[in-house]
Amino acid sequence: MTRKAPRTPVPAPAAAPVRIGTAGWSIPAALADAMPGEGTHLERYARRMNCVEINSSFYRPHRMPTYARWADSTPDDFRFAVKVPKRITHESRLEGFDELLAAFVDEADGLGGKWAVALVQLPPSLALDDKVAGRFFERLGEAYGGAIVCEPRHLSWFTPQADELLERCEVSRAAADPAKWPHAGEPGGWTGSAKARRPAVLYHRWHGSPRVYWSAYDTDWLRERAQELSQRPAPADRWCIFDNTASGAALPNALQLQTLTSP
Repeated sequence: MTRKAPRTPVPAPAAAPVRIGTAGWSIPAALADAMPGEGTHLERYARRMNCVEINSSFYRPHRMPTYARWADSTPDDFRFAVKVPKRITHESRLEGFDELLAAFVDEADGLGGKWAVALVQLPPSLALDDKVAGRFFERLGEAYGGAIVCEPRHLSWFTPQADELLERCEVSRAAADPAKWPHAGEPGGWTGSAKARRPAVLYHRWHGSPRVYWSAYDTDWLRERAQELSQRPAPADRWCIFDNTASGAALPNALQLQTLTSP
């Protein structure tokens, strides 16, 4: 796989210290008044939020013109995270992926400079293998010049050895809730440097707790997260993605956190 020329990002204003969004941009009927105006759900969503995570790419491919249409539907400062297909992470388990990865990057490149993060969620059964993971992240980095975030879910990934690998490959580790293992709720891995090949991000994925994908977060929990975000030294981009979408809780939680983190 040949290295692509770095994409030129669309300039984003420095006024958004935290990127807050959801996994997908569906607007529940109960929130229609909070996302007013004409247009698609994405167009209405993007008038209030400054980022979104595309999860559908995990399950099926999208054509480059589809990604381009999504990019054209959003403001200049809007950014996308795109989830790497499960055929690579779960079925191929980070091996024999070259053609699949090339196709994925070619398609998602339709987002242009608005593609800010490639998200790699690993299956819970996938233990750390330095050689296998290192080769995968090297190839992904050659194909894609933006930030790379990994959400591992096996205990072996929450060790100094794993952090060393992620730092070497310039891959940030997502902070997940609920956290199954010690340190899984904290960001890790790559944190960036002046001589970096790619940017680093502080990336949170909040899946809902106690019922994963369903439970809403209460005001006290969100207020604590807002306080932590205001105190933690971080890269320029900090992302908070709500994945508790099954009951429609993600967007209300995102809007509330947006209010709590506003200057």
